[in-house]
Amino acid sequence: MRRLRSRFSIATQVLLMQCVLVLLLTAAGSTAAVLQAHATEHDGARRQVLSTAEALAGAPSTIAALHTANPTVPLQPETTALEQQAGVDFVVVMTTAGVRFTHPNPALIGKTFVGHIAPAVAGTSFTEDYSGSLGPSVRSVVPIRDPQHGGAIIGLVSVGITQHRLSSLFGQQLPLVIGISAAALALAVLGAYAVGRRVRRQTRGLGPVALAELYEHHDAVMHAMREGLLLLDPAGRLILANDEAVRLLDLPDARAGRTPAELGVDGSLGAVLAGGADVADGIHLTDNRVVTVNQSTARRAGRDLGTVVTLRDRTELQALTDELASVRGFAEALRASNHEAANRLHTVVTLIELDRPGEAVRFATGELAAQQELVDRLLTAVEEPVLAALVLGKVAQARERGIELGVGDVTAVRDLPLPVTDAVTLVGNLIDNALEAVGGYEGGHESDYGGAAAKQVWIELSDDASGLRVQVADNGPGIAPELREDVFVRGFTTKAEAGRGLGLALVAQIVKRHGGTVSVSEAEGGGAVVEVRIPRRAER
Repeated sequence: MRRLRSRFSIATQVLLMQCVLVLLLTAAGSTAAVLQAHATEHDGARRQVLSTAEALAGAPSTIAALHTANPTVPLQPETTALEQQAGVDFVVVMTTAGVRFTHPNPALIGKTFVGHIAPAVAGTSFTEDYSGSLGPSVRSVVPIRDPQHGGAIIGLVSVGITQHRLSSLFGQQLPLVIGISAAALALAVLGAYAVGRRVRRQTRGLGPVALAELYEHHDAVMHAMREGLLLLDPAGRLILANDEAVRLLDLPDARAGRTPAELGVDGSLGAVLAGGADVADGIHLTDNRVVTVNQSTARRAGRDLGTVVTLRDRTELQALTDELASVRGFAEALRASNHEAANRLHTVVTLIELDRPGEAVRFATGELAAQQELVDRLLTAVEEPVLAALVLGKVAQARERGIELGVGDVTAVRDLPLPVTDAVTLVGNLIDNALEAVGGYEGGHESDYGGAAAKQVWIELSDDASGLRVQVADNGPGIAPELREDVFVRGFTTKAEAGRGLGLALVAQIVKRHGGTVSVSEAEGGGAVVEVRIPRRAER
């Protein structure tokens, strides 16, 4: 039986079950209707015979006939006519002893009535089912009272309808009952068929086993996916979110049927989800993470089913990218230093060959002293070697691009109030943004920033009981006051290239995550100053 059920689709099973149910209900209803019709006919017959008997018993002609010498003569024609008019099978007028004065069969006149008469003789009208001379019948017996003699009972009247007549009357109604039942059954089957077709469309003709397997596979895939998955309906309300999506977006438990804005997904990611436009590998920031977003509209047969969104956690990848950029900067710094060392060596050799050893010594020691002083100052003040190396690498990188990166006040940075990876991302992006501002980027024009004027960037680091302070200034074009909030939004950029605007957004994310502040102001003589403060929390 189980195998047989599994072979049929849910729609077919629903149709069969509904048809069986409708058939049973129709059969039960038809049976009830038949019984009700039969009972109705029987009750109607009882009322009819009683009212006919009472009417005849109260008629003055009946009373007058009973006072004649031969009551049969006036009463037999009258009762025969009444039988035809009232649609009854017999009207019998009799004495209180049950001797008949009238009967449909004249041969039975003068003989004793077959049935009960005692209640009527006692003065009570009654109706009963009884088998008399004409067979089983519904009959009423009513006393005849003479009002001129104080209501004395002077005779009895019995009126009856045989079961044969009742069956005939019921047989006339039976085709109507059966017709109504058949019509109801046909309509119910058509309705079940319509429901079955709808269920077939909704279940794609799949059977219960296939649907159960589909659900199990779907559920397993949803939980096993390393990517976050969101399903939004055409109105932008959340239908489904897997475990990874809940983790990445910190979604609440009560999330189904709510929009991303209602779920607390705001910023650039919230705008993308609300817009519903197709997105490929877009990078967006949440409060704690960097995520790669792919979004596409799902359609079937030209109908919009909603939006499918996949999310990949790029936070660790971004940290690795920042570290790789730092390593690449170190490599570039080493290459630049090697290039500069070779040039200095050639200069020193040439000075010696020109018999000018004193100038050669001063040139060599002067360059070395300047660089060694910066290295000693950073390594002494900044206990975290990765952060110190980052700044040194940026200095060499800036020098190669023709930019002077000055390191101002650096107080003891020994116990960072944030992870070193966040510190590298924070400081590295601030310096890179300043270097781009003064030196331009590939395709820019350095003359826009003052022609041959020196391009300068300054950085200051300080760490005390209140927390970490990082300040980066430049003498570039600066940032307009109305844009100083927008520069920290993902995707905002003043550059002509697409795909930029991530650096300061990452800075803002780190600052927010660690409860810090970031501000932008105008530098003396033009340019911009970006200052970040990360407080030292008690739990750190």
